[in-house]
Amino acid sequence: MKTTYRIMLLAVALFIQSAAHAQWDSCALRISLLTCSPGTELYSTFGHTAIRVTDTVNGRDVVFNYGTFDDSDPYFYLKFTRGIMVYALSAESFDDFMQEYISEKRSVVQQVLALSCTEKGKLLAALQDNLKEEHRFYNYHFYADNCTTRARDIIRRHTSRPVVFNNILPSPAPSYRQIIHTYLDQGGQDWSRFGIDLLLGSHLDERVTTEEAMFLPDMLLKGLDSARQGTDPLVAYSSVVLAPARADGAAKNPLTPLLVFSLLALIIVVVSVVSIGKHMEKPLLIFDRVFFALVGLLGLLILFVWLGRVDSVCRNNLNLAWALPTHLFAVFFLGRRPGWLKGYWLFSAIVCGILLACWAWLPQGLNPAFMPLLIIILVRSIFISTKTRH
Repeated sequence: MKTTYRIMLLAVALFIQSAAHAQWDSCALRISLLTCSPGTELYSTFGHTAIRVTDTVNGRDVVFNYGTFDDSDPYFYLKFTRGIMVYALSAESFDDFMQEYISEKRSVVQQVLALSCTEKGKLLAALQDNLKEEHRFYNYHFYADNCTTRARDIIRRHTSRPVVFNNILPSPAPSYRQIIHTYLDQGGQDWSRFGIDLLLGSHLDERVTTEEAMFLPDMLLKGLDSARQGTDPLVAYSSVVLAPARADGAAKNPLTPLLVFSLLALIIVVVSVVSIGKHMEKPLLIFDRVFFALVGLLGLLILFVWLGRVDSVCRNNLNLAWALPTHLFAVFFLGRRPGWLKGYWLFSAIVCGILLACWAWLPQGLNPAFMPLLIIILVRSIFISTKTRH
């Protein structure tokens, strides 16, 4: 879903200028949706969507791409964290567009739309109007307004009859989180899944409708396959523009978050239980300070994106119940153990115990790798509280 446009700005300007003077034969147009398969990088894990316009008489072959953004902006990552992502529509030749997918060995499927001459003319005019500098840019939202939903919506707005999408989802319908997990799992993105589950809140656990699911390219492809205008199908025919390469699949990192944190939890629990006397107190004190400081930093990050993002994807995050930002303050008192801190660590242990006991019924899907982290917090909080004076 990503293409940078540092060099493409000039190409877009030249295309707009040439398109303004060029005469397109609407009846000679072939307009199709291009669906590109997922890649190996995180940004390409979900695939990509674009609109191809081919003039079969004059030989013009142009791809309109709503997935363009400028990653040269020095504030790019800050804006990304806050959800202020400005994307744009760009246009390039079909051959140039395909170079990325040929080099990455990603498949491309074309669905040619069954539109009348008038509908094709209106759709092309709308795309050309969207290319104007004052209309190109929009505020990107991962699952509500992106390159795929933009392509779907501009097609739907310029058909003479309403487009009806049939249900493409199983019963019961999956949640946003479950759909996203499918792609992350297929791409071997276990650590990315860990980060997404950490920062994105309970809104991601809402069940999706067919139209909501079409924020993903593959889902829009399926939706168009069964879409109709009245009694007529919206897609005239489909073809494989670029066949998928034979591959062994994404290389999976054996050190998954679940494995790493489970091993850590096993070590800490065993050391905490079997250590007798004071020979392990200092190493455990060092561990507690580092571990709870890191957990506190995670809590601050969760709180920051909850309050700082302009959209709602990071709000109502249950992870803030165990990743307490106050741990950053509490670690300074480890070793001194003032009496008031006993209640704090008991509270921390109780919260983690409740989350573990109610894991299957929580309103937010928690990553399995959080479970060993909660066990560490529970065990160490209990041990710290027992050594704190009343």
